[in-house]
Formats: sequence, C-alpha cells, structure tokens
Amino acid sequence: MKQPLINITKSMLRHIAGTDEFKGSWQAAGSLPRERLNALKRVATVESVGSSTRIEGAKLTDGEVENLLSGLEIRPLSSRDEQEVAGYADAVNIICESYEAIPFTENYIRQLHKILLGHSSKDIRHRGEYKKIPNSIEVILPDGRPRTVFETTSPFDTPGEMKSLVEWTNSEFEKKELHPLLIIGIFAVHFLAIHPFQDGNGRLSRLLTTLLLLKSGYAYVPYSSLESVIEKNKEEYYLALRKTQGTLRSENADYEPWLEFFLLSLKIQADLLAEKTARERMAVSLPELSEQIIRLVKAHERLAISDIEAMTGANRNTIKVRLRELVRDRYLEKHGRGKGTRYTVGTGAK
Repeated sequence: MKQPLINITKSMLRHIAGTDEFKGSWQAAGSLPRERLNALKRVATVESVGSSTRIEGAKLTDGEVENLLSGLEIRPLSSRDEQEVAGYADAVNIICESYEAIPFTENYIRQLHKILLGHSSKDIRHRGEYKKIPNSIEVILPDGRPRTVFETTSPFDTPGEMKSLVEWTNSEFEKKELHPLLIIGIFAVHFLAIHPFQDGNGRLSRLLTTLLLLKSGYAYVPYSSLESVIEKNKEEYYLALRKTQGTLRSENADYEPWLEFFLLSLKIQADLLAEKTARERMAVSLPELSEQIIRLVKAHERLAISDIEAMTGANRNTIKVRLRELVRDRYLEKHGRGKGTRYTVGTGAK
C-alpha cells in the first residue's frame, strides 16, 4: 500500500484533541457504580447493533433489537434482519470482551466476518472468505436500472490488497509516527474501497474500527455508540466515503473529506458519553422518590401525575417538584398540558 499523504487541517486537530482529552478523563467514570456503567454499556450495544444493521438496510428499531437480544436463546431467528442483528451482537461482544487477545491479522478479520454472518444460512458459502465475484457499489436509478457509483477492488486483486493494508496498519501502529485515530480512519476507508467480502463489509468495517480503537487505548468505546452517530449522519458518511474513495487510485489521494467526517464522529461519540456520564453522576444522588418515578415510567412507558401518586403514595406537590427536576435534567420527557399531561423516559435515563 502506498504511504498516504495527509493534509491535516485545524479542525482535524481539534477533533483529535477533544477525543483524546475525553480518553484521558475517562477514568473519572470509575466513580460510577458498576451497575450504572453496565447499563450504559447495554444501551450502547443495542444502539450499535441497531444502527450498524440499519445503515445497511435492516429495519429493526432499537426497541426490537433489545427485545431480540434479550431472548436470543429461546426463539428462532425468522428474518434476515434478525439474523444480521444477532451476528453483529455476537461480534461486538467478542471484541469488547477479548480485544486485548485478538491479533489484528487477515485471519482474524476473516474469523470476525464468519461470526458476523454466523446466523445466516444464506451466507454459509462465503462466510470468512474473500469475494469470488465483483461487488462494486451500485445505486438504483428512478427507472429501476442500476448504476455503479464506485468500482471496488477486483476479486483477483483483493487478497494482495488486504495483505498490504493489514501490514501497513500494523506497521504504522508500531512506528507511532501517525496518530492512532488517523491510522484507523485510513484503514477504514481503504477497507471499504477494497470491499473484500461478498457481503457484510460495511458492518465489518465498523466492528474493526471498534477493535482498533480499543486496542489503541480508547477504553470508553463500548459505552457509547459510534454506529449511532454514523446512522444519524448517514448521507454525510456516504458522501465523505465517495469523495475520498474516488481519489484513492490517483497519484494524490484526498483523505480530507473522509478523515474530517470520521474524526468529527469520534468527537461526537465522546461528547455524548461525557454528557451521559455527567447525568449518571448526578443520578447517584437523586432523591429516592425521583429514582422510583424513573423506574415506574420505564416499566409503564407513559404515566400521568395521578398514576404516579397512586403507585408511590407520595404527596402530589412533592411529585410535581420531582417531575419538574427530572424533566429539566432530561430523565423524563413531558407530553401535553393540564390533565392530559403524561411523562415518558427521557434521554438521560436511557
């Protein structure tokens, strides 16, 4: 692989600095109770699995993903979407639990691909195997005709390009001349340009990004979903990819569009987790009634003041005070006015 020439902009440096600042302060989250950290991790896992599969066309909501994952051992997987969700969850869990022992090699990349597609009988023939037929990126035109928007690496050239990419990545980490986030970003854009497997390349690229971030010391990654950030900015994601990928075979590859998007997404991921951990630290000292109200709203999804009063037996005026505080701090969301007011779970309680 040709050594990339990167134009590092001021905004890239700001994104890297902000992400590394949070990386350094993550130890502060150690003051959170273990059960709250586990809760953050569960939510992030559901968001990551749901978002990464939806980016590729799956339709399951986060709620459906959560229900599916909680009952995987007792129900068959009846649809392609469910099979993709189950495979992604298996791979995420293995990476988060065992990343230190996972070598970054072609062999293990193929192994992760096999795990990713492990629940789909349709994919048995090509699990863990590089592609045998071309898989260029296409869009369907309004008249139904396909149009190729990016020519990926040919099946013949794929093994050689993957060998070169993995060797370059490991070599750069050893040399420590490039910042780890730049190395990871460059790996991801080249991996997606090669598109080494017949199916699952987008999902696998995000899994490998998580693996490399963890191996580079970004220990907070399992507690905040990068995939969710990408899903919310999917159009920008594909635009940045195409802009950079369209230059990779030229003499002067332009990494700036992709790295700007990638590094900003990492910064947003860190910022979202910073907000969540701040709320969690506040929640440690929430009044007992507030904790009780949050539990009740989670259990019943939508409650009125009269419902909460009946369930808790607390003074109505006190309940109103606690509800105002919980809405202010985004633990709950308020819907309607007067007697029609109802409360649902807010982002701070998820």
